[in-house]
Amino acid sequence: MRRREFITLVSGLAALPIAAQAQQSAMPVIGFLSARAPEESGHLVDAFRHGLKDEGGYTEGENVAIEFRWAGGDYSRLPALATGLVDRRVTIIVAVGGEGSAQAAKHASTTIPIVFSSGRDPVSIGLVASFNRPGGNATGVNTSTSMMEPKRLSLLRELAPAVTLVGVLVNPNFPAAERQVRDLGEAARAIGQRIILGKASTDNELDDAFAYLVREGIGSLLVTGDPYFDTRRDRIVAFATRQRLPAIYQFREFAVAGGVLSYGLSFTDVYRQVGVYAAKVLMGEKPEDLPVQQANKFELVINLKTAKALGITISDNLLSLADEVIE
Repeated sequence: MRRREFITLVSGLAALPIAAQAQQSAMPVIGFLSARAPEESGHLVDAFRHGLKDEGGYTEGENVAIEFRWAGGDYSRLPALATGLVDRRVTIIVAVGGEGSAQAAKHASTTIPIVFSSGRDPVSIGLVASFNRPGGNATGVNTSTSMMEPKRLSLLRELAPAVTLVGVLVNPNFPAAERQVRDLGEAARAIGQRIILGKASTDNELDDAFAYLVREGIGSLLVTGDPYFDTRRDRIVAFATRQRLPAIYQFREFAVAGGVLSYGLSFTDVYRQVGVYAAKVLMGEKPEDLPVQQANKFELVINLKTAKALGITISDNLLSLADEVIE
């Protein structure tokens, strides 16, 4: 063998372990797309990480990387954020914080696997072909949050039965807003309850909605399920407290922040389930073979401390139904 050929061969053999090591060290990248904001979602991200680790042994920074993209309640930003993750060539997209994230991800890519959480029927909005056989590149967890407003209205009615006018805070830019308003209207007529809408999708509109509801003389407040309102949780709870309003919200986090009552799904459980599904996909399972899960862990949380401070009496029946009472 000639000397030059021998050196080339040895150099090639020496490079093989290095290349193999580089390939082995390359971690999968999760693109985490959320309509919410990071400062109010830390506990949910933790739940997602737990699902990843419990199901597949994935730990961020060790054997998986996560690229976060937050819309901060501005749904118009979601398409560009989703496209950015596709350009980043992430391994999988996790789309949470409302079906707008999932729809943006689905529009951005038909090949990258997507695991979503969606408050609306994922079949009706084109995310999957069916619950049992999703088909395509997406699957996830259906939360049906947009269908819970009538139940919240009935709980608010029990909390404040003498109130003649209920204020409803709704975001007209939320994809499920039309259904929320329709369902609430039907439920209100069925029980003879007057409601009035305060509409907001920006901070200025939120202040205007607060002022409008006060002028109209509402006696209680229902905050519809919406990621934008989640990002403004403290402001909304502070408004209800200033006005001494009995109020109901969609998630436990509102009650923990000082809201009187919350009823809805445990979203820590939802995000854990999303993490489990993301791990399954990273381990080689295909979204089309993973049935869409239906979230089913509900929780009624009462902040008794806030209620007493505002002079609101909680009925024995509500207390008996509560999953958690904050005292």
